[in-house]
Amino acid sequence: MEQAREKGRRWVISTKEEMQQATMEVVSEASRRVSIFTHDLEPGIYDNHEFLEIVKRMVLSQAYARIRVLIANPARAVKNGNNLVHLGRRLNTYIEFRNVREDLRTHAEAFCIADETALVYRLQAERWEGIADTYEPAVARLYGKMFDEIWLASEVEMEFRQLGI
Repeated sequence: MEQAREKGRRWVISTKEEMQQATMEVVSEASRRVSIFTHDLEPGIYDNHEFLEIVKRMVLSQAYARIRVLIANPARAVKNGNNLVHLGRRLNTYIEFRNVREDLRTHAEAFCIADETALVYRLQAERWEGIADTYEPAVARLYGKMFDEIWLASEVEMEFRQLGI
């Protein structure tokens, strides 16, 4: 018989709205670090007003808080505009964007990790189906390690740092 979970909650995601809610719930669990691996900053997810308020509250209340965002297709995000990018320009000591190196763009998944304990994960970035868990340290560390390797191999995306006039 399977032992009941003592911490956290796990659920399945199948729609954009569920992904939006799961992302906000997982990120609200973070107190110091959020790592996002995305293909195009998923409009409606990472530029959602409520999500941005959670991020802003976290970085302004914690001196060592950091948001790291890896983007596989930054041209689309820059072209379409994104409120997370605008927030990142204002809070650039807390929020950093990097362009995934060309040879590492083979990763089809998309995920968001909060403090190496909570995560939202989709196997295929172009689909909304996935899982969310507010306490799964082993899995979060596994994807966090992959994120860190890609982060170190990738470059800062200068287009995200440009100030709009």
